[in-house]
Amino acid sequence: MTDVPAFDAELDACGLNCPLPLLKAKLELNRLASGAVLKVSATDAGSQRDFRAFASLAGHALLHEEVEAGIYRYWLR
Repeated sequence: MTDVPAFDAELDACGLNCPLPLLKAKLELNRLASGAVLKVSATDAGSQRDFRAFASLAGHALLHEEVEAGIYRYWLR
């Protein structure tokens, strides 16, 4: 089993469609202290593309991602 990073805050965006999971995550990341890790859970399959692109373009680190039973989870710093 892969080790998953510890996190400072968690956002449940399950049931929300694109682009809401990403928008809510961006707001939460802005609220957190620099260096804090946010764990996001989403059910929108398009969130994989969105979170990868967002991390790359916005200078955030996508520390880990996983999919289990239709739930996509992301750890962002």
